Amino acid sequence: MIHFLQTLISGLSLGSIYALIALGYTMVYGIAKMLNFAHGDIIMVGAYAAIVAVFQMKLPGLVAVLAAVLVCTVLGVTVEFLAYKPLRQSPPLTVLITAIGVSYFLQNIALLIFGSEQMASPVIMKLPALVIGGVQIDGITWGTLAVTCIIMLGLTLFINKTKMGKAMRAVSEDKGAAELMGISVNKTITITFAIGSALAAIASIFYGSAYVYIRPTTGAMPGIKAFTAAVFGGIGSIPGAMLGGILLGVIEQFAKAYISTLWSDAIVFGVLVVVLIVKPTGLLGKKISEKV
Repeated sequence: MIHFLQTLISGLSLGSIYALIALGYTMVYGIAKMLNFAHGDIIMVGAYAAIVAVFQMKLPGLVAVLAAVLVCTVLGVTVEFLAYKPLRQSPPLTVLITAIGVSYFLQNIALLIFGSEQMASPVIMKLPALVIGGVQIDGITWGTLAVTCIIMLGLTLFINKTKMGKAMRAVSEDKGAAELMGISVNKTITITFAIGSALAAIASIFYGSAYVYIRPTTGAMPGIKAFTAAVFGGIGSIPGAMLGGILLGVIEQFAKAYISTLWSDAIVFGVLVVVLIVKPTGLLGKKISEKV
């Protein structure tokens, strides 16, 4: 029983990180209708920014977090302006190829600057462990889960209650109609990328704290898993990204613990395929009918 609970807690920890990353994916897709496959590499950049801030510039932990958020936000807006903005009317395949190109570009820039050797990530948030029913929950686990829940609620309120959030929903529904109503589509999409990239920076802090070491390819697999989580939960749905990330992490950890570490990824993607066959829009996704 203890082993089962520990595996569940490990799954929640991993799933919380996937959920944080997936929230950025789903924000960008839900509003701009573009898949930013370089999102995982923005997480890698955020992790390196934290490393430089703490170990080389000797900045306090909170300042390092703010520095990582600033770097990722600027990078996200720059990538959107240079790579994605000219392609908004392009076929999805063109956007996908561009996103993969941006991903490899960021990885190679990091390789040139930091080298191929892995670097230790600073533990910025030192939270006390909790013991519940004889099961220990480390600070990073419950901290990541708590922050992910807070961010999900904050984003939901932002989208539903603020003027910019309403503009984002309008752009998501119909860019042309939104522009006729006086909404700046370019500004709205840029802000969406900025928010998504800031979330990537926060995810990088928790990922670095949980997995200790960072390398130029660090963001690749978590990025793919988080995209899977976003699709699993219903891409474009903020609660769906949260649910998809948590479930994906739990399934992966149980597959590793009770079946095989070699088969865990195949099981995760197999579950995704089954879910999409049964419910193509994902667990919380909504089918949108377009009038012709």
